[in-house]
Amino acid sequence: MNPILTLLKNFLSRKKVVGNVTELQGMAKADAILTALVNEHKVPGISITVLEQGEVLLQKGYGYADLDQRTRIDPTKTIFRIASVSKPIAATALAHMVNEGIMDLDTSFYEYVPYFPKKPWDFTIRQLAGHTAGIRGYRGKEYGLNESYSIKESIAIFKDDDLLFQPGTDYHYNSFDWILISLAMQEVSGIAFEDYVKQKVLVPLGMNHTFVEYPPNHSFWTTDDRRTSINFNLTTFYSKNRHGFRKSIPVNNYYKMAGGGYLSTAEDIAKLGQAYLDGKIVDREIVSQFLTSGKINGNPTYYGLGWEVSEDKRGRPFYGHIGNGVGGYSNFFVYPEQQMVFAILVNRTDPKVQTELDKVVDILSNLHASRIL
Repeated sequence: MNPILTLLKNFLSRKKVVGNVTELQGMAKADAILTALVNEHKVPGISITVLEQGEVLLQKGYGYADLDQRTRIDPTKTIFRIASVSKPIAATALAHMVNEGIMDLDTSFYEYVPYFPKKPWDFTIRQLAGHTAGIRGYRGKEYGLNESYSIKESIAIFKDDDLLFQPGTDYHYNSFDWILISLAMQEVSGIAFEDYVKQKVLVPLGMNHTFVEYPPNHSFWTTDDRRTSINFNLTTFYSKNRHGFRKSIPVNNYYKMAGGGYLSTAEDIAKLGQAYLDGKIVDREIVSQFLTSGKINGNPTYYGLGWEVSEDKRGRPFYGHIGNGVGGYSNFFVYPEQQMVFAILVNRTDPKVQTELDKVVDILSNLHASRIL
């Protein structure tokens, strides 16, 4: 068979057909890297969606959503834990709340949640969103708690602890910041955080396969412990030890949905990135605040408000997020100059494959560069 036709055959029909040998070779390299991650048993499965100029460049599933059932991955339907890629979703909802004048980024957190224990220093919503408020991160087993906390109940985990530093003087990435933001959003709006996110973000952007991971006893779940509408599309969540893949420990991520509790597909996450490229979120000046790196003593934190904001090794700016949670790992990158969006999801805890995923992103983003030279 003609080698070019062979390469084309290896991709799903939903992928945009590229038009020259150089592009095919690049696509084949990316495909080979992702295939190897599955074949070498580094990950059970991978889902990827890559958009360029709003069109699908690559959309494919690798490996399995469930190893026992040999369930293949569909990037349009297979639902993963996206871990901290939940933060850009929450940040988008916060941007809407700021745009509506319901919440002010530079107002004290205590204005919205006066019952939170007073600390020696005040801190703002902006400082929480940019991880400069001094709130601590996970300790010990807190990373994988399986407690049926509401958002309000969950602050008992850390509310009585000292701040790590005076707010605004340092940077410390954590997910508790976004628990506090989601609590403030609930208090000021009077509606559940997840309802506001659904109304302002998920429904308008057509993110129809993005959900909160509700506790097993929640009314939204069936007796099978899976939400009815996604009963056959949710991945099994895996970890790995020296004996191979095993099902991850049970966790309850509901209370930390804003920082790491959402479920989604690669296609849905790509929709979020495309909405930013298309200017479909809120006022440009507000969005700019979220997508601009903070600074401490003149040095960039490489983090905006709920978004990583940086440059790749070639000096190309991007914004997005990496997520790592129990049974899930995620990459989400938006390249504004290239008008490209990358969404890559894995159903394994901390698979240690970031180097390989970075290569895939680099190869595919270079296809754009080769076309304009």
